Amino acid sequence: MNTSSVNATMVTWYPDSFIKAVTKNVIVIFLGISVNYINVNIIHTFCKHQIFNMNPRYILFIHMVVNDMLQVSLTVVLFIISYTIYKLNVSVCGIMILIALFTTENTPLNLACMAVECYIAICFPFRHVQICTVKRTLTLIGLIWATSMLSVLPDLFITLATQPLDFFRSQVFCIRQNVFPNPLILKKRDITYIVFLVIVWFTIFYTYFKILFTARTASKDAKKARNTILLHGFQVLLCMTTYVFPQLVDILQRSFPKNYNDALFASYITVQVLPRSISPLIYGVRDNTFRKYLKRYLLCKVRES
Repeated sequence: MNTSSVNATMVTWYPDSFIKAVTKNVIVIFLGISVNYINVNIIHTFCKHQIFNMNPRYILFIHMVVNDMLQVSLTVVLFIISYTIYKLNVSVCGIMILIALFTTENTPLNLACMAVECYIAICFPFRHVQICTVKRTLTLIGLIWATSMLSVLPDLFITLATQPLDFFRSQVFCIRQNVFPNPLILKKRDITYIVFLVIVWFTIFYTYFKILFTARTASKDAKKARNTILLHGFQVLLCMTTYVFPQLVDILQRSFPKNYNDALFASYITVQVLPRSISPLIYGVRDNTFRKYLKRYLLCKVRES
C-alpha cells in the first residue's frame, strides 16, 4: 500500500466542502513542516558531531530520519495534489509513487535492524564493537534499500510489459492502483506484505524478550534498551498498518460510507505521520547524549561545542 493511496482516494467519494478541504490541508502541511523541522535539526546535530557519525546505532537512526523526511514530504505533496491539481502525468506520478513505496517499506525494516543492534549491545556487549561496525551498518542500510526495491520494482516492470506506450503519457489521479493497474501486482503486494509482517514482528518479539530476560538481573542500560524496543514495537505497529491498509480501506468504506473521507484522513495521520514523529522522541529526547546537543538547535541557541 503506497503512501498516496491514503490521501488521494479522499476526494473521490464525497468531496469535502471548501472549509473542510482547507482545514485538512493546513493540518497536513503544519504537521509535515513540524516533523521535518525537528528532523532537519536532528540531521544537523548528527553531521556536526563526530561522536554520532561513528556510532552504528546513530547511523541507523539518521538513515531512518532522512528516509522519513522523504516519506513525509512526499505524502504532503501527494495530499495537496489530490485537492488541487487532481491529475498528474502517469510517468511523473509513477516516480513519486515508487519513491513513496521505497521509503514506506524501509521504515519497518530499519526499525527491525535497530532492534537487533540493541539486542547485540545488551546481550553481547563484549562483541558489540566487532559485530556492529560502521562498514557493516552501511552495508545493512544498502540491504534495506535493496529489499525494498526488490519488493517494489516488479510493479514497474509488470506495468512496462503490459501497458501501451500511450498509457505513460496519459493523466491519472495519482494513486498506486491507477499507475500500476495490473491485478498481478495486487497479489504480489499481499504476499510481500505478509512476508515482511512476519519477519519484522518476529525480530521485534525475539529481541524484546531476549533483552527482557537480560534486564531482570542486568544494568539500567538493559532496562532502557527494553523500553526502547517497546517503543520500536509501537512504532512498527503503526507502520505495519500500511501492510493491512487495503483491508482497512474496505472496512472504513463499509463502516463509514458518508464519513469515509474523514475516516481516511484520520488513518492517514495515524499511519503516515504519527510513526514518523516518534523517531525523534526515541533518540532525540530519550537519549541523553543526543539530547544534550539537539536542544541547542531546536531552541535556536546554536553554540560551538
